[in-house]
Amino acid sequence: MSFEITGRHKAFEGETAYCRHASTETGTQMAFAVYTPPQAAEGEVPVVTYLAGLTCTEETFMIKAGAQRIAAELGVMLVAPDTSPRGLGLPGEDDDWDFGTGAGFYVDATQAPWDGHYRMASYVVEELPQVVAANFPADLGRASIMGHSMGGHGALVLGLRNAGRYRSISAFAPIANPMDCPWGHKAFGNYLGPDRADWAAWDATDLVRSGRAAWRGPPLLVDQGRADGFLDEQLKPKALQAACAATGTPFELHWRDGYDHGYFFISTFMEAHLRHHARALGLTA
Repeated sequence: MSFEITGRHKAFEGETAYCRHASTETGTQMAFAVYTPPQAAEGEVPVVTYLAGLTCTEETFMIKAGAQRIAAELGVMLVAPDTSPRGLGLPGEDDDWDFGTGAGFYVDATQAPWDGHYRMASYVVEELPQVVAANFPADLGRASIMGHSMGGHGALVLGLRNAGRYRSISAFAPIANPMDCPWGHKAFGNYLGPDRADWAAWDATDLVRSGRAAWRGPPLLVDQGRADGFLDEQLKPKALQAACAATGTPFELHWRDGYDHGYFFISTFMEAHLRHHARALGLTA
């Protein structure tokens, strides 16, 4: 397995590294970023993985979210993968901003031509942690997951489907019910096929509502801006809220007046999310 660090940047006495490696899950080169806090000089540290949204790359979170300062204080490693395989030349891969390149939706595709490469769920849950741990002082036994928009969907679904791997889950403006929104219909229809029964395994609201994903950790934490232009048509956090209420799933939804969908919103509430994860990871009381 090839691995290289393509850039290093000191920040808050830790370091942000940009990395590339040959992925067995996607059959391509994959990129990711890691922030290693200063506490890692003394040994392994817990890991919070951040999944970005449509059109983003491994750089977006590290540049825009303002997370390194608080991660350095808490002693948590941040890992941010790219949002899809790239450069495959598949038919339609680069036709739209909300499907294909930059829009892997954190599922394992089952439909040709996507199924051989668009395996972002297995990449994030299985392969990426092992690559990180082989090259950085990461304590995989203490891990949490978070994300934004498409990545919020990814964090919720991958966290719920793999509850034994993650101690806490949070999301900013997630696509909370993709089976019931245009982004989800487009992605799931192409990646997973026409049978909606196959979609349900990748929908956080349906996973909770059906009882197929029982979460008994800290509350699923969601922040949502009321001025988000995607709120009503695409995001649907109230559906997830209702499913959690009906099943007794711990859930915490914060409505943020005046905030939209972008990184000004995310950076404003990033500290609260990282402190939420730090408590679950045993870093703070």
